[in-house]
Amino acid sequence: MRGSGLRVYTLLYLAFLYAPIILLPIFAFNNATVIAFPLQGFTTNWFVQMAENPTLRQALLNSLLIAVSASVLATCLGIFAARASTRFDFRGKGPVMGLIMLPLVLPEIIVAVSLLVVLLAAGVGLSIFTVILGHTLICMPYAVAILSTAFSSLDKSLEEAAYDLGETKWSAFRLVILPLVMPGIVSALLMSFTISLDEFIIAFFLAGNQPTLPTYIFSQLRFPKSIPMIMALGTLLVLMSILLLTLAEYFRRRGVARTGQTDTGGFI
Repeated sequence: MRGSGLRVYTLLYLAFLYAPIILLPIFAFNNATVIAFPLQGFTTNWFVQMAENPTLRQALLNSLLIAVSASVLATCLGIFAARASTRFDFRGKGPVMGLIMLPLVLPEIIVAVSLLVVLLAAGVGLSIFTVILGHTLICMPYAVAILSTAFSSLDKSLEEAAYDLGETKWSAFRLVILPLVMPGIVSALLMSFTISLDEFIIAFFLAGNQPTLPTYIFSQLRFPKSIPMIMALGTLLVLMSILLLTLAEYFRRRGVARTGQTDTGGFI
């Protein structure tokens, strides 16, 4: 009886979790502006409208530029912070790491308003660059959390053996440590990219007159005729996410094969 209840709960939970994703392509190909059953027919007009919309294309390009830049910056900075926190002891280590992780617990609207005030006071104009700065600040704690786990699981004797064989600190880091933590680096990149791509509040405050994908979608929700096009856009974003996860798993398994570690499971 307990097993049956658990199975029912699991099925209901999965349905609640994935039903909206399943409905995205259904209504994206539905020939009606009203998102409701019964379906009216098959069409690809919404995808054509999406491709022909210059504002949407610009918003997508802006979001991709911001997400790539912020994820790379957050991951690079996260590598330095995670390496320092797991390998060395220094004065003020706890407070410094606490400040780095602080955006995890602060409300995003507080962070956004604070950044807006500081940037305007410094005379920095609102643009894609300011959004990249804000997203890097938001994404870095996630990257540090993932990379700290990867660095802390390293066997220090491997690094010491590299030193004994004549490697410098930089060459040992590049040839020994980086390949071992590469799955964590890929995870941090993907996590940061995903967070940046769908982040709304920071972009809303710091983007100025340059729209990002979330701010554009928010602006179009007031117009019912634009909803099917947004559903088509969501379908493409889901497919892109699946592709990213597949690539991440591929590179993760390559990293495991190169380092000879035991494969304990991955993204998918």
